[in-house]
Amino acid sequence: MNKFRFTINALAVVGFALAFVSIAQAQATRTWVSGVGDDANPCSRTAPCKTFAGAISKTATDGEISVLDPGGFGTLTITKSITINGTHGAGFGSVLAAGGVNGFNINITAAGDVRKTVRLVSLNINGASSGLNGISITAANRVSVEDTIIDGFTNRGINDVRTGSGSLFVTDCTVRNTVQSAIVAIPGGGATITAVLDNVRVEASTSNSGVAFDSSVNAGSAVKGTIRNSILVGNSASGAFAAGTGTEMTIENCLLSHNGTGITAIAPVIVRLSNSTITNNTTSITGQNQVSSTGTNTITGNGANNQPAGPPIGQT
Repeated sequence: MNKFRFTINALAVVGFALAFVSIAQAQATRTWVSGVGDDANPCSRTAPCKTFAGAISKTATDGEISVLDPGGFGTLTITKSITINGTHGAGFGSVLAAGGVNGFNINITAAGDVRKTVRLVSLNINGASSGLNGISITAANRVSVEDTIIDGFTNRGINDVRTGSGSLFVTDCTVRNTVQSAIVAIPGGGATITAVLDNVRVEASTSNSGVAFDSSVNAGSAVKGTIRNSILVGNSASGAFAAGTGTEMTIENCLLSHNGTGITAIAPVIVRLSNSTITNNTTSITGQNQVSSTGTNTITGNGANNQPAGPPIGQT
């Protein structure tokens, strides 16, 4: 009897181990989605899935979901490190997020996920004038958005309100036609968000700003932000908005035009301005004592041409 029980227990252990191996093997490092795929498929290149949501459970942590051909692949909640790649040129990953939802929710809290990193590449995220946020970040160490268009949301394009510290990198992107600010960083209490926007176009916020870095909402928070080689145009409030004791914003080689105000800087923030043009706004700068300049900017053609009045920035 004891031998029989031992055999049964041993078989149970082996069965559990085999099941675990089977589950692990089911999660591939790279999976695929297609406009003509099926979420019942294994998400391989020859048998792709239909949606990002269908593919993510079959994709290993730190893996990649790639788009095989053009299609609409649905909204997605991300709770592990992953790359979503629209493979621009082979296909283009489209996400329709209409009806009060977010295109992407990023919330990575698992202790075993060391990197907590998300990379969104070559996507078209469309809120159809009724979606909430294009990308909403509540927890992650690092989020990179590259070669992506975000359009038509009733709140924000990129809504970075993570409770812990982390980084946001936005490169070669367009964020447009939002009701509230297009790109926002508002860290939780005691948290710091490092934000770098490079070659980004933000336009047509109907009720707010193009880019807003704000550490005034939560005590002890900070935003260290850089905007370079970018265009901030046609926003009803400000092209760039900065507020909070812990906020520093550097604006380099940018165009701020056709906004209500080019730059709004609420004391005691620090804004550094270089090689940029501010023109055709109702007001060039509000809070000019918080804005320091290298003296290499063009500020002209605004309703009020307020000049930077903060401590000059020396050049070497």
